Amino acid sequence: MAVRTLPFLAFPKFTRNSSFPDTVKLRGRPLSSKSGFSGLVSQNKFGDADKIGGDSGFLRWIKRRRRFSDASFICCAQEVSEQLLVVVGGGAAGIFAAIRAKGVAPYLRVLVFEKGKFLSKVKISGGGRCNVTHGHCVDTMVLAENYPRGNKELQGSFFKMHGPLDTISWFSDRGIELKTEDDGRVFPVTNSSSTIVDCLLLEARKKGVLLQTGKVVTSASRAVNGKFVLKIEKFSVDLVEAVEADYLLIATGSSRQGHSLAVQLGHSIVEPMPSLFTFKINDTHLLELSGVSFPNVKAKLVMPNTSKIIPQLTQVGPMLVTHWGLSGPVILQLSAWGARELFRSNYTGTIFVDFVPNLHFDNKQKVHNSSPPQLGLVKRFWNYLLDREGIDGDVMWACISNHTLISIASLLKHCNFKVNGKGKFKDEFVTSGGVPLSEINLKTMESKIQPHLFFAGEVVNVDGVTGGFNFQNAWSGGYIAGTSIGKLTLGDSIAKEIS
Repeated sequence: MAVRTLPFLAFPKFTRNSSFPDTVKLRGRPLSSKSGFSGLVSQNKFGDADKIGGDSGFLRWIKRRRRFSDASFICCAQEVSEQLLVVVGGGAAGIFAAIRAKGVAPYLRVLVFEKGKFLSKVKISGGGRCNVTHGHCVDTMVLAENYPRGNKELQGSFFKMHGPLDTISWFSDRGIELKTEDDGRVFPVTNSSSTIVDCLLLEARKKGVLLQTGKVVTSASRAVNGKFVLKIEKFSVDLVEAVEADYLLIATGSSRQGHSLAVQLGHSIVEPMPSLFTFKINDTHLLELSGVSFPNVKAKLVMPNTSKIIPQLTQVGPMLVTHWGLSGPVILQLSAWGARELFRSNYTGTIFVDFVPNLHFDNKQKVHNSSPPQLGLVKRFWNYLLDREGIDGDVMWACISNHTLISIASLLKHCNFKVNGKGKFKDEFVTSGGVPLSEINLKTMESKIQPHLFFAGEVVNVDGVTGGFNFQNAWSGGYIAGTSIGKLTLGDSIAKEIS
């Protein structure tokens, strides 16, 4: 197996008479002509450096609070251009962090390694539409409640630094029009995830982020000089490459690769377990209802040998009957909140479903005066209820006794299903577990164990319910990590200017 040091594209070092690249400018500062630099630059609302005039599309003057000498700026630029950030993982969090880091520190070299295709999960999410974020949770406290793992920790500054509205603005500023559906889910108006993928990759390339695919970072350690020593393997050509990085961001999602690297660098791992999945139900008669949906049910999940009280194990929302069991938003919510307890119970339990949560049968007369159309029941489901009660499906409604009607009403309000396994929810395939939040500074996403080591996305022990919350975790974590890394490379004095 061949071993070599990975060559990088040449990044220029700057002298006093160097011409100044368009992509490397300081915010709101006319650069002295004595230095050989010219032009005026600005930052957009996200702190990315942009050239004023020409193709930037806007002009903004910012009052200078402090003057830096040309010599000190050139020195800083040279130092930053020699620093390298390696991002392991080319998903939403990794790519967003890389873009942000280059936006804050344009001279910083940023290299992203991805073993598969970039943004592959973004590409297939939301049925190919990409549920970018959730638009109905502006309040950070309310937003945090949608994360079974992380709901307490994320109530702080995490979403205040970059929340759903910031995500929407970020894409809108880059020409991507988004829409918010009735349930709060946010999609591109094109209804195509390619719109989001293309936007992110284009922005990464514009910023000068280096993207390498088909390579796996298999080991990470710390050198005597403090840098990270990474071993990268490309199995297709039986090649091993060595890289030294000043900063390392692990954003590998639920992949074991990221967990392994974290452990090598001294971190612990909360055991990964599936989240967001459907339930398998052992009921042959339920097969006849495959494809039937219910717009609003109330469902409660009860698991054996579980004494822990989890209020979120009762949910209200749409439900779908599949050929293997139950699915739909209400089931996915239950699976997320009960993920770890379900794993321990070998995915067994009982679901109690109220099919008519807005109706209350408090006496025989109301039951007797109700009929399947009034209850909003489809014929197949009505036949299913009769079959469970041992009633002939051809019987007339008026001929059913009051006693039987009460039994049917009870079944409508308290119908139980035995769970005997989990299915897959291909649009999300989210995992709970990962690097404990107690080992990460959520204000910077930097490791509390290893300086200059950062994490973002699903590699940490955070997972959300369905509806765009998991992508928002990726955008927020990536933004915070990228900002922190960029500021570290620039040093305190200049970093304050771009805060």
